[in-house]
Amino acid sequence: MTNKQIDNRVKKLQALEARMKELEDQAEAIRAELKADLESKGEDEHNTGSFIIRWKEIVNRRLDSKALKAALPDVFAAYSRESVSRRFTIA
Repeated sequence: MTNKQIDNRVKKLQALEARMKELEDQAEAIRAELKADLESKGEDEHNTGSFIIRWKEIVNRRLDSKALKAALPDVFAAYSRESVSRRFTIA
């Protein structure tokens, strides 16, 4: 691709991402409305007949890797693994 073609693709990508952001903001506003409605009714699940809407508390446990590394660095080193990924950015 030429530089002009790349510039055009990046501009199109930026426009699409901006539109996606707008749509995600609208979707999040609707989610917030639904959550507020469930909370005002004191429900964590509501069946409309067409949909079941849930806003439930979920508790899970995760390992605190910083604390483990500080307290037992040898155990942390023995049981940790490295992962590699790539990041695509446009500046």
